[in-house]
Amino acid sequence: MPAGRSRVVVIVNPAAGPAWRRRAPEVIAGRIRQLLRQLGTDGAVNLTRAAGHATELAREAVADGAELVVAWGGDGTINEVAAGLYHGPASLGIVPMGSGNGLAREIGAPASHRRALAAALRGADRIIDAGSLNGRMFFNAAGLGFDAHVADVFARSAGRTRGFLSYAGVVARELFVYRAGAYEIAAEGQTVCTCRALLISIANTRQWGSGARIAPAALMDDERLDLVQVPAVSPGVLLAHAWRLFAGSIPGWSAVTTQRISAATIRCDPPAPAHVDGEPLGLIGTATIHVIPAALRVRAPRVR
Repeated sequence: MPAGRSRVVVIVNPAAGPAWRRRAPEVIAGRIRQLLRQLGTDGAVNLTRAAGHATELAREAVADGAELVVAWGGDGTINEVAAGLYHGPASLGIVPMGSGNGLAREIGAPASHRRALAAALRGADRIIDAGSLNGRMFFNAAGLGFDAHVADVFARSAGRTRGFLSYAGVVARELFVYRAGAYEIAAEGQTVCTCRALLISIANTRQWGSGARIAPAALMDDERLDLVQVPAVSPGVLLAHAWRLFAGSIPGWSAVTTQRISAATIRCDPPAPAHVDGEPLGLIGTATIHVIPAALRVRAPRVR
């Protein structure tokens, strides 16, 4: 590799994580460089400045010959870095700093920053699929309806409060004011169905994050997405079944349906809030969805 180029590049969102844990960007970058040296690697550290910048930095890293690009941040940062790497030669490493950390949890990334970075440097590659919703890629899950509404409210919350308890508080509050919509789902090779749903989740992995498993049977490398419909029921009924998310028993609730799809078109009446990997997309009237097989190399901890 030419002199001056780094085999390892860490892309950092300095605004990720709870406000009380944040430090000045130069302090964060210095600490990460120190960790890299302690782990025997002299890598580059690049800080993001705005939405979309992580994708640009990832593409530049690949063009400069990086073999491993580490996303240091939350689900949005991971999505952006992955979007700059898909169908390319470099692997994605993850140091989770977000509220949910869905993809990080699925690949087994440690919660400790040092251990997660070490796992990214010394782990083994696996190839995973991705999904596309109206041209926006996702690697963990996308959604329409209530979960997207909550993601939007959470992102706009005063002071950008973080953490699972804050997120759960938003869910509990919004559950009593959100109005479910009607959907027409035309999945490739399946009968068109219509429904009123609280939410529709399109999952590439098993969970949204924080251990909430919306699609317990989903696989990241089966060239399919799991489309999960959660019905429009009263808040009391929904709360009575909420435990199923964390027990992995959503399929045991007969009101919930799951389809394994490679492509689908969903029409929303009225237009519904949408998200990809927890990042709000606003209201959409039609969602065109398809799987992208073998889209990304992910560096996962080695199984002992």
